[in-house]
Formats: sequence, C-alpha cells, structure tokens
Amino acid sequence: MIVSSEIRESSRVQAHAGREQNRHLLLECMPIFAFRETSVFEQSSTRISAATYGAVVAIPAHNEADTIRRCLAALAMQRDESGCPVRAGAFEILIYANNCSDSTVEVVRHFACCIPHPIIVIEAQLPPSQLSAGAARKTAMDLAAARLAERGAADGVILTTDADSCVAPTWFSTTMRELSGGVDCVAGYIDAEPLELVGLGPAFLARGRLEDAYLRLIAEIDARCDPRRHDPWPNHRVASGASLAVVLKAYLAIGGLPLRAVGEDAALTAALDRGGFKVRHSMAVSVTTSCRLDGRAQGGAADTMRLRHAMPDAPCDDDLEPALQATRRAIYRGRLRRLLDEQRYRARQVQDIPAQQPPRPGATFDEAWQQLCRDNPVLRRGGSLRPSDLPRQIAVATMVLRHLRLPLSATTVVPADMSRRERWLEPAA
Repeated sequence: MIVSSEIRESSRVQAHAGREQNRHLLLECMPIFAFRETSVFEQSSTRISAATYGAVVAIPAHNEADTIRRCLAALAMQRDESGCPVRAGAFEILIYANNCSDSTVEVVRHFACCIPHPIIVIEAQLPPSQLSAGAARKTAMDLAAARLAERGAADGVILTTDADSCVAPTWFSTTMRELSGGVDCVAGYIDAEPLELVGLGPAFLARGRLEDAYLRLIAEIDARCDPRRHDPWPNHRVASGASLAVVLKAYLAIGGLPLRAVGEDAALTAALDRGGFKVRHSMAVSVTTSCRLDGRAQGGAADTMRLRHAMPDAPCDDDLEPALQATRRAIYRGRLRRLLDEQRYRARQVQDIPAQQPPRPGATFDEAWQQLCRDNPVLRRGGSLRPSDLPRQIAVATMVLRHLRLPLSATTVVPADMSRRERWLEPAA
C-alpha cells in the first residue's frame, strides 16, 4: 500500500497542537518547507501495526540513487548474533530525501517490496541556506523522534546511518544489546569500503593504516587512564553519523541533534556526555562506508579525503595529538573524574595549583575540565600531527601502554617535568 499526501510543515504543527509536548517542540524546531510523505509498507501477508515500531532508522539522502539500494539491502539482511533474522518490522526506515534531482525516491519505492521493514519516504526541497549534511540529518532524526513520540514509544530508539553506507548484518541487534546494558547512545565503528579504499592508491592506504594504528593505541591509553564503566575497553574514539543510536528520552533531553553544517555526529555525543548521558563506543557495532571523493556535503569527509589523497602528508584530524600529551591529559581527566564522582574535589586541593580557582558548586565534569585546562597550559591539547610524525608517536604510545598494562604497584610515578603541587591529580596507585 502506498499513501501520498502534500502538506506543509507549519500546518502539520498546528494540526497536532494538542499532542504531547515533546513532539510539538520537535516539530516547531524543524524548518518550514513543503514536503511529501510516502509510506511504503512491506508487501507480506502479515500486517504489522505501526504502534509496534519502537525503533526508527533515520537516513538522510541527497541524490543517492546509485548507492541507496546497497544501504537498504544491508538493513533487509539484519540478523541476531546467533544468525537468526530479526523479525519483520523490528524497526521502521525513514528516508529523508532532500533536494534530490535524481531517481532516489523512485529507487526506494521500487526496492521497498523487497524489504521486510516498513519504509517512510519524506521528500523536501530546502532553500540553499539550509542545505547541509548536518541539517539534513537533524531533520531526519527529528522526524524519527516525532514519530516515536506520537505513538507513545517512551523507550523508543532513533538510529541513523548514511545512504552510501552498508551496516553490518548484526548492526541492529548488537546496537540494541548495547543499549540494553543501560547506555543512552551507541556509536559504531566505521570501516572504509575495501575496494574503494585500496583503489585510492598505496600512499592513501598506508596513511590510513598509520592513523588507525595510532588511534587504537590512544584509545587504549584513554580507556586505561580515564576508564568509564559504561564504555569499557575495547572501545574506539569515533562518533560518526554512519552509525549512531540514541534513546528517545536522551535525544529529547538535549534538544535533539545539535545543528551543525558538518560534525553534527560528534556534537551529538559531546552534548549527551555533557548532559550526563552514557555513550558507548562499541567495537561490536560496525558499518562500511563509502570512500568517494565527490561527497554531497561541503567540508565533509569527502573533502577531507580528497585533500589527503592529493597531499599524502596533510595534517591528521585534530584529535590526534602527541602521545605523551595525550597520556598526560588522560591521566588528569581520569583523576578529576574520580574526584568529582567521589565528591572529594575540595577547594584546598586546587589552591595548590597556580591560577586555579575551584569550580562553581554543581559544576559538571566538562565545565571543571575546561576550567582546569584554561588555568593550566600544561593540560591544553597538543599540536597537530602529520602522517610522517606517526611512526615515532606510535613507538612512544606503545612504550606508554607497556607500562600502563603492568599491575599497579605501591609507587606513584610522576613525570619528571610535573611540579610537586600538580601531583594531586595523579591517579592513586
């Protein structure tokens, strides 16, 4: 069954003014534009009530006719970790097709009969000022949140991926398993499409291997120096819109996806973390994404890859800093977090550090950490790295981890350049 209707977002808000406040606020925040909603239900003998859908996969799509089949096919093949296919209608798929000039919508409509989960297509024509990957994902996720809130799915889950990505066969089941452990958000691991990556040449592949090796070492240093119970090692440091899931309550509590032209995915996990919600960076949840150099978002991943393909020694991402500075910051973060958690962050402790003022009562960890970094230059982020710097940094990080993996002794080791008054932040042995 295919149902189509032409409506305007402003009238949509007015028509549902009596509904619950969460959904009303979400719709109010959406840009005003004309769109067409097409509901495409599975072509099977068993009709599944829309009220049973407690999860919605939100996918922004802009001229993705060539890639969206693979994306949908991967969602159709979802199974649990024992190999059993997930039940038909376990989740709803919402395609937000914005400003498409190709056959994206027609491809989805034609492909829908093959998918065992309901598909909702929402077409929109946005003005140039609102065209960005971040804005498209925000609208898609807000629409998904509104659908869940409308049907009263208080424990609903919003998942999102990209139209040019293929989620792993157990993507949905492992995501839900991670959420069942008490976390509020799951960030999956991102793999590059192997053939596309290798096709970019040996220099680009070698660069990626160096960066990945260093990221793994830094992630373990973080996990050992600043452990989080809800995000145990092994984990990763990636927050990508190609694989994110967040519970509805947490999404609404932070006001939805932060509006960014790019980097909206990392902004979401940062906002959740600041709000006291638990983010799990799971290695069990994964997705394979495109390595195309002609991306749809200005300033997005494709632009970055194109620059690095042209300049193999172009700077790495900002979050890759020198190993010793990364270790120092992780140690201080971990100690500060424990002091705050144990309510032992006393004014007399911080008075021993020059230019340090106690954080205001009730300060969050993020506020206390930012203040500590402002007042202590030694804790500020290290300089950017280039691929040519990474072999040495990998060696240093490996040496650091060799010591961190040793059993704790009764001796507290203090870096030689750390003043005595800074030792209060050193982790207890």
